[in-house]
Amino acid sequence: MMQALWAYAAPLVSEGRWYELDAQTVSALQHAKELGNYIDSKDLEVVTRPASTGGHYLYKTSFEVVTPGTYVVDFKSSSVVGRFTHHLFNAQGEEIYTLEGGIQSSVPNPFMLRHGRDVPLSPGHYELVSEVSSPFFLAHPEPYVVNEAEYQQSIKASNAMVLICYGAMLILTIYYAALGYVRKQVTDYMYALFIFGNLFYNGAALLILPDLAGMHWFYLISIPILFSNIAYVFFVMHLLEMRKDVNSGLYRAGRIIIVVLLLFIPAAAIWPNWSLEFDRYGVGIIMLYGLVSSSIKSWHGNLIAKYYLVAILAFFLIGSYSITNTQVYGSQTFYIEHFGMLAVTVEMILLALVLARQFALLNNEKEHALTLSQRHLQIAHTDALTGLPNRYALDQELDMLPPEGVLIFIDIDGLKYYNDNFGHKRGDELLCGFARAVHDAISEAGVLHRIGGDEFAITSPQGNVQLLEQRLQAAMRVLHQQGFEFSGMSYGIAHAMESRDGNVLKYLADTRMYAHKRERQKGVVQYPRKATTSI
Repeated sequence: MMQALWAYAAPLVSEGRWYELDAQTVSALQHAKELGNYIDSKDLEVVTRPASTGGHYLYKTSFEVVTPGTYVVDFKSSSVVGRFTHHLFNAQGEEIYTLEGGIQSSVPNPFMLRHGRDVPLSPGHYELVSEVSSPFFLAHPEPYVVNEAEYQQSIKASNAMVLICYGAMLILTIYYAALGYVRKQVTDYMYALFIFGNLFYNGAALLILPDLAGMHWFYLISIPILFSNIAYVFFVMHLLEMRKDVNSGLYRAGRIIIVVLLLFIPAAAIWPNWSLEFDRYGVGIIMLYGLVSSSIKSWHGNLIAKYYLVAILAFFLIGSYSITNTQVYGSQTFYIEHFGMLAVTVEMILLALVLARQFALLNNEKEHALTLSQRHLQIAHTDALTGLPNRYALDQELDMLPPEGVLIFIDIDGLKYYNDNFGHKRGDELLCGFARAVHDAISEAGVLHRIGGDEFAITSPQGNVQLLEQRLQAAMRVLHQQGFEFSGMSYGIAHAMESRDGNVLKYLADTRMYAHKRERQKGVVQYPRKATTSI
């Protein structure tokens, strides 16, 4: 199980030697191939490995085949190879196979996302001479030979990882771009650009674009990253809300890094063989900047910075391996490029979780603000003493009152009596008792409002005046039973059809209420005075 996951394939070749070729040697080598021969390695300069800034190199090794079958010649550690030609010689020194390919070559790859070339071999001794030329190298692409069945099994895990990660990159690029369009935030746009640059880099380096889209421009591996590194610094600065007046040190560092990364672009145009090295330095700088910035902001209590710190730590640990290591040990089919893609994908996924957390915080703040707003609105439209809708709520109800509806103004008799003789607490009890009794009595027929003082109002969309009057009388009987036998009420009714203007309706109801009050006062017994004693 673990062997399948790590995708180990046992190569047949022993350690070989690298030789650097100059222009004269390359020309001679071309002539030698026409003769069906190859240059004696004694004429070539031995090097440890190809330089990261590219060049033309020759690799020579030998191997033994014991079991007849189909074998594959491929590179380990890296797939960033411009062009290659494998020359296979038998024990008699005869060249039996010439295998060409590379990112810059239009020769189709028989194995998806791989430089592997399959050849049938019978038992015997063989020599492999590989010409490799490339504008630059990411790592140490050393040729090896392996049984085809083992090779096919060993590339499954790494190829699956490439397709999954690349699919995630595509989806998240669209997601962040759409998010930026909706939210109008630089953070989302910059991270979309960062992923977009990595789409080109990983697509070209891991043969997705050459194999699936026929794109063989080698500098797709390096140029897009120069721009995506700049976008990443902008992303970090906006995500962590760095401002000149608050985080002056981090803000200035970010601006300086942006200037340095901008200078890498013309430098890469002048020295294209160094363009991937500029990428490598740039990635190291942006990872370090993100790590330091998030650490400092986390120390100062920034919640988003704490979440981002987890993402940048994963990016830093895996990414550092991918930009500094020159050879992958323990596996022939996992490349340095795979680790770089994994680093970006892990950070993207973790940042998506950070963004989800940010959305959750924003949503909580929004819900809290909405709750407060609704609470304030409720307070603004509710009478503090009785809990009934107030004058402002009444005005809104009047705007929605249908033509058949009615407005009733009510004035409580006896409030002054209870205030003067039993205190304002008893007067408040009268108001609250009246509010409860009337509200319970008319709950299905209308809405009771307290306008202020001892004045109330009822709005009834149905306009059943007779029912309302019966309910009001019933409510007063309940109030009398509660000990407010000296209370009473006067009311005036205005029909909505009399005017569509709420102020006019209020005026009519108010006028009729006072007329009713005057009529009642002619036959109402005066309230008894509170007994007093003098000393």
